[in-house]
Amino acid sequence: MTAVRREAFGRMPPEQGGGEVEKFVLESDSVKVEILSLGCIIATLETKDRNGKFSDVVLGFDTLEGYTRKHPFFGAVVGRVANRIAKGKFSVDGKEYQLFLNNGPNSLHGGARGFDKVLWSPQILPDGVCFFRLSPDGEEGYPGDLKVWVSYTLNGRQLSINYRAQTSKTTPISLTNHAYFNLAGQGSRDVYDHEISIEADSYLPVDDTKIPTGEVAAVQGTGFDLRQPVELGKHLQKFHLDGFDHNFCLQQVQSPHLVARVHHPPTGRTMEVHTTQPGIQFYTGNNLDGSLKGKGGITYTKHSALCLETQNWPDAVNKPHFPNVLLQPSEEYNHTTWLVFNTA
Repeated sequence: MTAVRREAFGRMPPEQGGGEVEKFVLESDSVKVEILSLGCIIATLETKDRNGKFSDVVLGFDTLEGYTRKHPFFGAVVGRVANRIAKGKFSVDGKEYQLFLNNGPNSLHGGARGFDKVLWSPQILPDGVCFFRLSPDGEEGYPGDLKVWVSYTLNGRQLSINYRAQTSKTTPISLTNHAYFNLAGQGSRDVYDHEISIEADSYLPVDDTKIPTGEVAAVQGTGFDLRQPVELGKHLQKFHLDGFDHNFCLQQVQSPHLVARVHHPPTGRTMEVHTTQPGIQFYTGNNLDGSLKGKGGITYTKHSALCLETQNWPDAVNKPHFPNVLLQPSEEYNHTTWLVFNTA
């Protein structure tokens, strides 16, 4: 059984529209997760180690104030389009659209005020919570009125995140959750002792602004071959990598399948990622620089967490050979990602 309760978490500052932010606590025997109505943010995720001790394994803040200031999308749902769109430009049905540029020359994670920075309308479910919002036509430069539902449900050791959307005009859409994980417990120094595997035969090389070059490259014989588990710190050293911030290309199947696994040998915690999405962005917190104080006043430094963001491939709207990212008015966008927590 999952217990679900709602609590007040704070009030948005007037310059950000005011409004009450609520926190929804989902709790099973083995997992406790707290989710905010601001940005559908996973603010806390506690799981057991092999001795039955709970620790919070996601980065974030203790108070609303942290989330209303600039931060690297901790725990948030990002959209309309996760990841980067080159030069913030794309064309649909012969019409060109220009988005806000918030990541060098590119648009990132929905723009200046993406889905992570707005209040969503919550509805409690028997085993979770569903958030809804209408993204109006023209918001952040995107076409069409877009209705979006994001549902979090907890079943034992499994947290499911389902994304649904319907549009009035053809629009690109790719939704993900941007949680930063450290299975040793948030605030631990780095993730070098984590073992990771990603079920992908290819990945997307990127240019110096992190936009895919268009090549779909084989992982075989490279530092991007994570098909067998590697210890992250040693692997980065071996291949002289500064970290990962790359899309791994998954099997193009609609059915859920295991795509990534993280294991932390000292605590025994493991996290499996299953999804229906065509890609997963593996990011090792390269831009965390110690300037942010998180929960418990802890400073978050480079490589102190990792993200496994299930999504469409970056810049797919400008790359016809990438999986289709356009949603038509006659269709429904519907993707689910499952996070399964165990101990080994």
